[in-house]
Amino acid sequence: MNTAGSVLLDTSVVVPHLRGDRALAARIAQVASIRMPWVVLGELRFGARRAVRPEEALAHVRTFLRTVALLLPDEGTAEHYGDLKAELARLGKPIPDNDLWIAAMARQYDLPLATRGAHFAQVPRLQTLAW
Repeated sequence: MNTAGSVLLDTSVVVPHLRGDRALAARIAQVASIRMPWVVLGELRFGARRAVRPEEALAHVRTFLRTVALLLPDEGTAEHYGDLKAELARLGKPIPDNDLWIAAMARQYDLPLATRGAHFAQVPRLQTLAW
């Protein structure tokens, strides 16, 4: 997979974008290719189902999904996840499992991760973009 110029999005970036953060929309528009892990889609759907107007929120998620490349897990993702979880456990710096999957995918594809989640800074060999 050619990932040059690509950025992987975390839920903490997608949600403010869907809520109309114009500065974030401008930043996203400047990226050659936006990629989003499958687990972020799950988190977005969960949030949309809990929204005051769930059908409207789900429509926003579906519209956004048409603008990104959705990355699905494979055996390599599972290997990165297991290795990363063990590494963080040894360091005494665990992070939530969903975020482990996101970090594993970022490392698997050597993608910078656009996030507002501070705990991603604990992940060795993960390039983060504070968006």
